[in-house]
Amino acid sequence: MKIDINWTSCQAHGLCAELLPDHITLDEWGYPLVDNTPVPTRTLKRASRAASDCPALALKLTPR
Repeated sequence: MKIDINWTSCQAHGLCAELLPDHITLDEWGYPLVDNTPVPTRTLKRASRAASDCPALALKLTPR
């Protein structure tokens, strides 16, 4: 699985970076920067939570 961001929906809340610091960092305006590596199986639960808890629903997990 990989993390996709809907840039039109993203409002730079930063929750995704708090929940997935190994895969997402924030730029100087608070928008997420994804490392584009596959999400390991051990991290899928947190990645799914980050996608569902995003206030703007801008994150999505997709098959690689």
